[in-house]
Amino acid sequence: MAVSFRPLPALTIACTILFAALIVLGSWQLQRLHWKLELIGQVNRNLSATPVTLARAVAMGFDAQYHRVRLEGHFDNTKEAYVFGTDLQGAPVFHVVVPFRCSDGRVVLVDRGIVPRDWREPATRTRGLIDGETSLVGVWRDPDLPGAFTPKPDLARRIWYSRDAAAMARNDGIKLAAPVIVEADAMPNPGGWPRGGQTQVNFRNEHLQYAITWFLMAAGLLGVYLAYHVSTGRLTFVRGNKT
Repeated sequence: MAVSFRPLPALTIACTILFAALIVLGSWQLQRLHWKLELIGQVNRNLSATPVTLARAVAMGFDAQYHRVRLEGHFDNTKEAYVFGTDLQGAPVFHVVVPFRCSDGRVVLVDRGIVPRDWREPATRTRGLIDGETSLVGVWRDPDLPGAFTPKPDLARRIWYSRDAAAMARNDGIKLAAPVIVEADAMPNPGGWPRGGQTQVNFRNEHLQYAITWFLMAAGLLGVYLAYHVSTGRLTFVRGNKT
């Protein structure tokens, strides 16, 4: 079979550039897919690993993210802060964030868990205010920085709309060992509140779908390009005669 192909120069150049761009985008999404899968795997390994000490977590830096850490010391319940949010069912709640002074004198912020709006005031849950030396295990998390549309904190009522650890510490004149939030595990507190174990690991992973979309668009473009040349007689297939 003989093939006759007389491509239109301008159309060919434009389609080549667009085709290459679509292939690059698809390949980039595959790279992102491998990165995301490795990230999810690392987070799962961190969450299942033996809890580390505060000193070890600080030394690990960014790699401490989602590691469990064991703390020993006491809460400063006079400096509770409340971060507005929702529970898994979408009901409004407050995360109770409290400075925790460790036995070595260093301080971190601990998200002890959630309370309903009506139980925000400490007087409504006095049994859950742990005084004296205690220990806890929590998940080491980078703070949630405020966005462009995040409401400003209500400092009079100590209500925040993002877990901005550095800003919370500045507001109370606290020097943190690290600008992070330690999310307490699900160990029940006296009286049931705050309710810990609120760590959520939700990594959106749609890179494979995106890659397939880009590659299909590239295939579609190639198909349209070839079909156009066939329809205009610039691409023909001639079956040779048998002798």
